[in-house]
Amino acid sequence: MTTQPKYLDESFEKVNKELLKIFIKKHKDYGKNNILDTGEMGVLYRIGDKINRLKHLLANGKKPTNETIEDNWLDIAVYGVIAILYRRGWFKKLKLSPKARK
Repeated sequence: MTTQPKYLDESFEKVNKELLKIFIKKHKDYGKNNILDTGEMGVLYRIGDKINRLKHLLANGKKPTNETIEDNWLDIAVYGVIAILYRRGWFKKLKLSPKARK
């Protein structure tokens, strides 16, 4: 069971740690080419897909069977960070640290 944060900034930091774990896990699975092939617009389309899923689920009060609503929100946040890394040129030229590759 996860502990409940006491402060808002602690809760923000906790979610950011989750985002980093998700980013590393998915980066190991998919690499960079799926982003580099389509660039920033590709990231935008992926975010749009996630938003459309959320709109459908929330508007219809549906509980998804393959991923949670929270999973979709986390994915959107990860894609947002990827978009910033892409714009700054870091996504293309940097690699995961040796620590993250384990």
